[in-house]
Amino acid sequence: MSRSVSGGPTSTTFSRALGLATLIGLIWFVAFGLFFSPDDEVQGKGVRILYIHVPTAWLAYLAFLVTAAASAAYMWKRTRSLTWDRIAGASAEVGVLFMGITLLTGSLWGRLSWGTYWVWDSRVTTTTFLFITYVGYLAVRNLGGSHHQRAKRSAIIALLAVLEIPLVHFSVTWWRPLHQGESVASGKLSGLMLFSFFVGMIVFTMLYVWLVLHRQRMLAMEDALDDRGLEDALAARRSEAIDAGATR
Repeated sequence: MSRSVSGGPTSTTFSRALGLATLIGLIWFVAFGLFFSPDDEVQGKGVRILYIHVPTAWLAYLAFLVTAAASAAYMWKRTRSLTWDRIAGASAEVGVLFMGITLLTGSLWGRLSWGTYWVWDSRVTTTTFLFITYVGYLAVRNLGGSHHQRAKRSAIIALLAVLEIPLVHFSVTWWRPLHQGESVASGKLSGLMLFSFFVGMIVFTMLYVWLVLHRQRMLAMEDALDDRGLEDALAARRSEAIDAGATR
C-alpha cells in the first residue's frame, strides 16, 4: 500500500473499493469484449478494437474538460487553491494516457480498415494535434518556479487547449474524412456488441476516477516534499548565519 509523507496510507476506503470494483469490471470487460461479443459482419474480429478505441477517446475528452474546469476554479479568486491545480494536472496526465491508447488502437483499426496505419485524415490529424498539445501542457507544468506560478501558467494553457476538443469531435461532420461517424448514434451496434461497448465506457470511467484520485494525492505529496526541502534549506541557512555570528 502506498504511504504519505507522514507515514500514513494515501488510499481511502472509497478509493480501495473503487479500485477493486474497477479490477472486477476490467475482467468482465475483457470477457465480453474478447469472448462473448460476436464478430461484426463487415469488420469481423476487428470490431473488438472499438470497445477500447471509443471509450478511451471519450475519457480523454472528459479528462481534458476536467483539467479546464479545475484550472478555471484555480484562476477564480474565491476558489484559488493548489488542490484544483493538482486535480487539473492529474486529469491531464490520465487524459494523455487515454489519448495515446486512442491513437494506438486507431492506427491498428486503420490498418485493418484502410490497409495503412496512418492517413492524413482530419480526425486522425486533429486528434494527434490535441495529444501533442497536452503533452506540451505537461511539459510546462514541469518548468521551474513556485507552485502558484506553475498553477497559473498551466491554467492559462489548459483553458486555451480545451478549445481544440470541438474541432476534433466535429471534424467527421465538417470535413467528411475517411474516419467513420458515430457507431452508437448510427445504430450500428446492438445486442451484446452494444452491451460490451457500454461496459467498456463504465469501466474506463471508473479507471479514470481511480487514477486521478491517486495521482493528485501523489502530486500533493510531491508539493509537500518540495516545501519541506525549501524549509530545510532555509533552516540550514539560518543555522549557518547563527554559527557565523557566534564565532565573531
